[in-house]
Amino acid sequence: STRHCPWKMSQLPPKTPVASPVSESTNSRVEPLDNLSMDSFWLEVENIKQSTEAEQEECSLADVKTQEEGDAEAEWLQDAGLSELLGEPGSEQDKLVLLSTLTRTQAAAVQRRLDTYSRSRRRRNKQPVRHVRDIFGALSTQDTAAEKEESSPDPLWHNLRTSNTQRKTQDYSCTLRNPGKEEVFNMDVAYSEQAAVLLKGSFLSESRKLKDGNALTRFKILKGRLGVTRVGDLSAQDMKKIPTLALIELTALCDILGFELKRNKAAKLKTTEKRLFGVPLNTLLENDQKLLPNTKVPLLLQALLSCLEKRGLETEGILRVSGSQTRIKSLEQKLERDFYSGLFCWDEVHQNDVSGLLKRFIRELPAPLLTAEYLPAFAAVQNIPDLKQRLQALNLLILILPESNRNTLKALLEFLSKVVARENNNKMNLWNVSTVMAPNLFMHKGLPNKIPEGKEKQLAEGAADVVRMMIHYQDLLWTVSSFLVAQVRKLNESSSKRYQFCDKRIKNLLRKIHADKDKVEKNQGEPSKIVKVHASLLLKDSLEVHLNNATRVADVLRQFQKNLCQNGWNIVNTVNLLKCNNSMECTNLLLYEVGGNIGEHCLDPDTYLLDLYHINPHAEWIIKQNPSYPRMF
Repeated sequence: STRHCPWKMSQLPPKTPVASPVSESTNSRVEPLDNLSMDSFWLEVENIKQSTEAEQEECSLADVKTQEEGDAEAEWLQDAGLSELLGEPGSEQDKLVLLSTLTRTQAAAVQRRLDTYSRSRRRRNKQPVRHVRDIFGALSTQDTAAEKEESSPDPLWHNLRTSNTQRKTQDYSCTLRNPGKEEVFNMDVAYSEQAAVLLKGSFLSESRKLKDGNALTRFKILKGRLGVTRVGDLSAQDMKKIPTLALIELTALCDILGFELKRNKAAKLKTTEKRLFGVPLNTLLENDQKLLPNTKVPLLLQALLSCLEKRGLETEGILRVSGSQTRIKSLEQKLERDFYSGLFCWDEVHQNDVSGLLKRFIRELPAPLLTAEYLPAFAAVQNIPDLKQRLQALNLLILILPESNRNTLKALLEFLSKVVARENNNKMNLWNVSTVMAPNLFMHKGLPNKIPEGKEKQLAEGAADVVRMMIHYQDLLWTVSSFLVAQVRKLNESSSKRYQFCDKRIKNLLRKIHADKDKVEKNQGEPSKIVKVHASLLLKDSLEVHLNNATRVADVLRQFQKNLCQNGWNIVNTVNLLKCNNSMECTNLLLYEVGGNIGEHCLDPDTYLLDLYHINPHAEWIIKQNPSYPRMF
């Protein structure tokens, strides 16, 4: 029978005769895409096809109905937390709180979607939604259109200091004009605002696609005085706010760059009676957490990765060389039966079969690991000419992912990095690994197949390139931008003042917000401050710290360790406190910011605490041990 599978697997483009060379340094060098072989990609596609045919499973794609005009915009507004703008019942206060945190480019992105939705409603003779002037005040559709045609500086920057604007523009231009060197990756200013500045200059025309050179550009995150925030440093409550803000920012960035952000609707798939393969991530984690609380990555995936790390990293062609489909199917059945009982023996399994199980686990997820909704957006990243802006888009997409998908993807990418690091033994360089894994991440039987004829090779290279970026730049991509953390703080501050929406006019609220900002600016002039740092789980005493402009988190932790050794504090819990023969230099302690305008925030050691105090004066600072999450297989 004829099967309709993604990527038109029965009509593969001609394979490139050039073999993939082994790079000298996988962490710093990469061959141009034009010189790299796609053989591994198409071989993997053939293996997937044979696996599907051997099981006689239906691989037809789900029919996806074309959305009417305005439907996509309505769905976007709902996902952005602005469903009240559609006239749906909800909290007017929540809408105003979110809108008050948006930058000019983000507000313009919301306005465009609302404009399109309003036009579609009028065409359908339905009750019109609120006009954008009622929401954004003086900023109207006509104003936005006029701004695009003007060559004068964008009014967006009138509220910023001229010196700062000039400095930022200069920084961007220097970055773009020095390819091949270590470049600064600015996370303090919204990406869409950075793109708006570049759009006014002549720098955007200088494309830096990976195929233009042999070296993967090295990026260094520009650390402000508040340090860097990684995924996992924020509390779950604050992290729930990040995807909404990241979606609005990603849309604003795409608007500035002239790219349409397309999203799929998740297809309804048949439920399975299996316990491991073909089970939704959330279901897997719920079952695993009954056995091991706080599990963040499925135990089966952890076991597969652990097995490969112990015995497969040195295997030549690991991931690329296919195992026996018959054995893999048999192993899957044994795992379904014996995995949770602990009776499954990994020592007897061939490493190529384990890698086959790993790829099968990813493919068999009911929804793609990158999610059905945003898989097209991940694939479209390749169309952004500038490398830094591609990474900005990828960073936002990863923050949009559900927590279970994001954690699982990170575990996979960390393993793939270890494979690449052993390239001299396993002959799998960064490009080899990327081409093998791309079909498993980007092909899914539940998604529509609308690949234009003749575009298969371009899309395949693009998918492999996206996987390559995710592997190589994963530390950067799993960082929460400082401007998003600042917006979370604003949301929390505004939420704590919600009562004022009911009791006073909005003008009074805005006046008070400005007054609060003036107070903060005055407080920032304080040269020093004395604060208390708590360590209730370790000590009964608190640490009094004298802050000045040079005091960092690392300094406080060193002072804490010194006092532990010299002052004989009353230690509550000595278990795991002293390590490495009681050497205090080896203790693993972290400082957390708790309360005020943040839930809980693990602080970067390079954070300047006086600056943080001025931003969040009502927070408590608590020293805790670095939590460890040992895997259990």
